[in-house]
Amino acid sequence: MIRPARPDDVPVIHRMIQELAEYEKEPDAVVATEEDLRTALFGPDSSVYAHVAEHSGADGAPVPAGFALWFRNYSTWTGRHGIYLEDLYVRPDMRGHGYGLALLKNLARICVERGYTRLEWSVLDWNLPAIGFYESLGSTPMDEWTVRRLDGDALTALGSVKG
Repeated sequence: MIRPARPDDVPVIHRMIQELAEYEKEPDAVVATEEDLRTALFGPDSSVYAHVAEHSGADGAPVPAGFALWFRNYSTWTGRHGIYLEDLYVRPDMRGHGYGLALLKNLARICVERGYTRLEWSVLDWNLPAIGFYESLGSTPMDEWTVRRLDGDALTALGSVKG
């Protein structure tokens, strides 16, 4: 089952973000707190969304299997919004059961229903299982594009320049 995240999901989503960072070989990179996540998802100015994939546990109670965290972007070329998928994560013991596909289908459905023209995300070059999965869905790599990031001291320095 795929459903929108609720405030009581924040601790488990936060833990899965940490699990994702460990998988991506950046275990110390997560500095966001549960409160940061709660504010981003459910605060008065929230513009970030999450969906949770659940499966039935041994006792029949729902157990989180994965999540998708996303936000709207905008294409000046199409003149339409889209979805940027920041994180897609399925717990290792739940992989291969269709949860990742179900989360992506849910986001694609949102795009279609709202008239969004794109569903975009990034994937690490070495993550061959994910790349193969994404290619099987018909996604295309943006080979001529390189992701750029400005953060830390460089962001502060540029943001402090007047003019």
